[in-house]
Amino acid sequence: MAESDLKRLFLKHAKTLQGLLTRKVRDPQLAADLVQESFLRLAEQQASERIENTPAYLYRTAHNLMIDHVRQQQRRKTDLVPHEALEGIVEDSPGLEETTAAEQHMRRLRAAMNALPPRTREIFRLNRLEGLTHAEVAQRLEISDSSVQKHLSKALAYVMQCLQEPE
Repeated sequence: MAESDLKRLFLKHAKTLQGLLTRKVRDPQLAADLVQESFLRLAEQQASERIENTPAYLYRTAHNLMIDHVRQQQRRKTDLVPHEALEGIVEDSPGLEETTAAEQHMRRLRAAMNALPPRTREIFRLNRLEGLTHAEVAQRLEISDSSVQKHLSKALAYVMQCLQEPE
């Protein structure tokens, strides 16, 4: 591409292209840099092959450069945070020790529940695990409310004892 053709294209499209980019990136200096880079790429491309629609090529190149710039800025955001600030971030998920302790606690709970008599275990499960009230448990199992309370009292005392004992 001849220098005069490039100059003509620059005079014709640079101001419009810069205005468009300024509205999108909200930074006139960055928009000017992107326009210059677009024209530089156009000149380099024209040297190796002919471009049919140079204004379209120019606008698409500018748009792609803008997208690349925004993506790079997004990737760099973590680089702008001081290391001290990153150290303060605590992982939400429990650590290995907490997970292991919770698993051991659940194993002990299951073992304690399995050691309960079947009727007591069923009442405990319905009330404590499924959330039924004493009256609902009594109705479902066709026993008295006081019987449900007695079984739950025994179950809770036994389960608490098992969970408090060292392994």
